[in-house]
Amino acid sequence: MAELQSLEELGGAIDAGQSEAPVHVQKLDAHGRAYATGKRKDAIARVWIKPGTGKITVNKKDFVEYFARPVLQMILRQPIVLTDRDGQYDVIATVTGGGLSGQAGALRHGISKALTHYEPELRGVLKKEGFLTRDSRVVERKKYGKRKARRSFQFSKR
Repeated sequence: MAELQSLEELGGAIDAGQSEAPVHVQKLDAHGRAYATGKRKDAIARVWIKPGTGKITVNKKDFVEYFARPVLQMILRQPIVLTDRDGQYDVIATVTGGGLSGQAGALRHGISKALTHYEPELRGVLKKEGFLTRDSRVVERKKYGKRKARRSFQFSKR
């Protein structure tokens, strides 16, 4: 390696060594679908999206039937509504583990990732809203000598 004599040479050496920002390409399977895995708490969602009429199927049921609460329906539709792709993609998902709230969050994460695999230019919009970040918060484990993770047993003087 040659020795650098000035700061200008150092700047040129750094520019030559660095490549462009990574280019995200479309990732589709043999059936023309984009696949992604979403996670939240203990829930794991496997998500496939393909062009269609906007039908969302979760564990072979319609999402309105699976997630009865409107808040959960809104959560999993957020990435589709944000990117103005409502009614353009069919979503097929299988969700396991956790409760309904965690499953809805996992599904939102999976749909967001699958959308970026299908249309890489949507990545900036979804990343800015935080939909591509895995929410890593999980339940804290129970400690010995405690009733729960941090809750102590009730104290009584007598």
